[in-house]
Amino acid sequence: MELINNNNEKIVSVFFTAGYPRLGLICQTCNMLEKAGVNMIEIGIPCSDPLADGPVIQESSLVALENGMTLEILFKELSELRKKVKIPVLLMGYYNQVLQYGVKEFIRESNKCGVNGFIIPDQPVESVFGELCKQHTLANVRLVCPSTSNERIKMLDALSTGFLYVVSSSATTGGSAVNVPGYFARLKTLGLKNKLITGFGIKDAASFESATEFTNGAIVGSAFVRFISVEKNLDQEKIIEFVKSIKPAITEQQHMCV
Repeated sequence: MELINNNNEKIVSVFFTAGYPRLGLICQTCNMLEKAGVNMIEIGIPCSDPLADGPVIQESSLVALENGMTLEILFKELSELRKKVKIPVLLMGYYNQVLQYGVKEFIRESNKCGVNGFIIPDQPVESVFGELCKQHTLANVRLVCPSTSNERIKMLDALSTGFLYVVSSSATTGGSAVNVPGYFARLKTLGLKNKLITGFGIKDAASFESATEFTNGAIVGSAFVRFISVEKNLDQEKIIEFVKSIKPAITEQQHMCV
């Protein structure tokens, strides 16, 4: 499955933590987000020691772990994913989690569930994980940030498949998106092969518009996790309202059941 269409639409990707606020909600959440017009979904694998997550996602991970979320339970819930959800779904986590589960087993189970790829920020530049993703035609998204050199950006772009994750600032998730002077413009001059999707600090229409001025879309993470923490019970109309608060141009046709 192609992650990003070759049209001019600025895509909205939404992140949430598996097992938060309770177990058994993954497929329901994905289904509701798709009906609300979201283009892509990222499911976070809860981690007790995250490297890049801010306080909102950290707290959601702790709650999810206390709820008993494991990779075994995650894959069990995801086994029902493709009965209702058609848009791309990625898993996001840390490489130690993959290693502990077993790299081949992790790839195999993800592929079996219909997962389209992965965002693993701390994976080695060259690893068996990347090779296995290629073999199974799964996206392996790499990340760049304002301090990444041009040479390294080009290398990571060459290794990345699906898109290149453009971290808006050298900070953790959930803060304010920072428009580092020249950063996005610099990326545009490098002739990168991948589409660019911005993450970190996207929380409303203004930050989405700013983040996508030079890129193909943006990822909403902490803002949606915070929304879930307040609402507790998933509600289709409220999720539609949330997505519209990020991208007001979402059409009514996109809200129809798939």
